[in-house]
Amino acid sequence: MLAQYGSAIGGLMLLQAMLQQYFPPILRELLERYFHKLVSFFDPYVEISFSEFTGKYMKRSEAFTSIQNYLTENAASRAKRLKADSVKDNRPLILSMADHEQVADEYNGVKITWSSNKIVPASTTFSLYPMAQNPRYYKLTFHRRHRNLITQSYIQHVLTEGKAITSKNRQRKLYTNDPQDSMWIPAVFKHPATFETLAMHPDKKREIMEDLTKFTERKEYYAKIGKAWKRGYLLYGPPGTGKSTMIAAMANFLNYDVYDLELTAVKDNTELRRLLIETSSKSIIVIEDIDCSLDLTGQRKKAGGDDNDKDKEDDKDDNPLKKMTGKEQKSSKVTLSGLLNFIDGIWSACGGERLIVFTTNHLDKLDPALIRRGRMDKHIEMSYCCFESFKLLATNYLNIEHHILFKTISKLLSETKITPADVAENLIPKSDNEDVEACLRNLIQALEAAKKKAEKDTKLKVQREKKREKRLKWWREAKKRWNIC
Repeated sequence: MLAQYGSAIGGLMLLQAMLQQYFPPILRELLERYFHKLVSFFDPYVEISFSEFTGKYMKRSEAFTSIQNYLTENAASRAKRLKADSVKDNRPLILSMADHEQVADEYNGVKITWSSNKIVPASTTFSLYPMAQNPRYYKLTFHRRHRNLITQSYIQHVLTEGKAITSKNRQRKLYTNDPQDSMWIPAVFKHPATFETLAMHPDKKREIMEDLTKFTERKEYYAKIGKAWKRGYLLYGPPGTGKSTMIAAMANFLNYDVYDLELTAVKDNTELRRLLIETSSKSIIVIEDIDCSLDLTGQRKKAGGDDNDKDKEDDKDDNPLKKMTGKEQKSSKVTLSGLLNFIDGIWSACGGERLIVFTTNHLDKLDPALIRRGRMDKHIEMSYCCFESFKLLATNYLNIEHHILFKTISKLLSETKITPADVAENLIPKSDNEDVEACLRNLIQALEAAKKKAEKDTKLKVQREKKREKRLKWWREAKKRWNIC
């Protein structure tokens, strides 16, 4: 019997080799198609595949993630071969089905089989998406007499349960774009900032929190008025006023992921649009120091220039990297138009429940089209430290709410411009011997020094203005004398 089976298998392998060698591809495809139809006619089972990546840009499928979480929670305990994923922060290992493993599930008395598979290509080719070179997929197998139950009820049940598990076990991420692979690189978001610890006037904080809460509750309202479910925030103010801390507080308040977009690492508008598509909902897209990222404000002025100006720019060879390597340094080709379309163009409606946040130290340097209402819906000024902000910092750093020196500090704060970062630095004890009063006196000294410096700068500014007016007066008188002559 074994000899007969061996000869039969050998004959089939020889027949397959002859088909691949001598039969044309069109005929082989036709034979395979009819062979599969013949097999499926006698096979009573139906198969549904759920791929890990979808679309041209290989975006991770939400259905695949939901199924993975559902099976990890409900069916992985029955699998013989498991795959362990290590996590940080002393969290327990995540055990999921290994590749090519199979488990059974039951729904309303119907038995279903899930299998985890991976596609191994015949040849290894280069891809911009290394994760998608060997894509995984889940295969659902069931008897065809249960087709309606599975397709209309069970699959929806799995996706709903999987999304609930995802939400329960969700760990917020901080993403940044990789200039080499043009992909988002994730890291666990652990910033401890909250609105309770943010040094800002309480009324202003309350206003921002109410605005954020209204945004999250207005999905139907945005659909009613025909706008994408997103909102833009512009944070502006001098350095050290807490713009980055504000973003972290917003993310912790809403439980959103953060996408920190580095514009100088984006090659062109197409790549910028693709990065937008790959962001998830319930996220904050951040572009910090927008005025320093790219020369977006100068593009409109240069657009009207003639070809001679362009030739002059091309002839310049001041780039030190070019002198050293003999090659011109690659620069970003992102334009102001591409950035505007990124914020509120047609592609901005892909997904939903997103915040777009810009930060800048120089509001006057930004193009008015970039920060108009409708793009940056709410402008938030991050100003210098006031007395209310100081009291919050004193509570956080020194655990006090009242002190005899508060009156002196209040007077100095009203006369001096100092950032919350500088105030916090002076409130931190420099050694174990420093008590509360020593820290407050350090702050008073810093405020008095800042006040003297501001007065000195003001005096120098007045002197420069007087000298300038004197020179202008002399020039006007000289012109009159020359005209008389």
